[in-house]
Amino acid sequence: MKKEEVPQDKSNLASANIREMMYAVDENGKYTTSLSTGWDPKTIALDNAIKEIEERIALAKERVANNQTSPIEYYMELHKMDLTVLASYVGLWKWRVKRHFKPSVFNKLSDKTLQKYADVFDISINQLKTFNGGAS
Repeated sequence: MKKEEVPQDKSNLASANIREMMYAVDENGKYTTSLSTGWDPKTIALDNAIKEIEERIALAKERVANNQTSPIEYYMELHKMDLTVLASYVGLWKWRVKRHFKPSVFNKLSDKTLQKYADVFDISINQLKTFNGGAS
């Protein structure tokens, strides 16, 4: 796009007085950078993605409250991770992490294993064990 065509739509960036750097073509046909306050389609896509993440967090919180999953799944969602990322951070196989989602298995985990999760989520073992809806 041409430099003068760089979108300046209202977005979360504009409300925070932040601008995004974009590449554009100047009047001489050379690539240059230009600042944008936002672009409506991108804002809509990001808003939708954030809503989906918030829904997954709420669902995981409800599942923990109903003893259908362990707090590990909630904190994984809260920290915007997936099973592969979490497994790599704690140094365990994905199938083992997924198994730790089962409340019966979670309740038998050693403090050493719980500490791995607590470190990744930047919380204490006690916070992980005594899940209270994600309040710190």
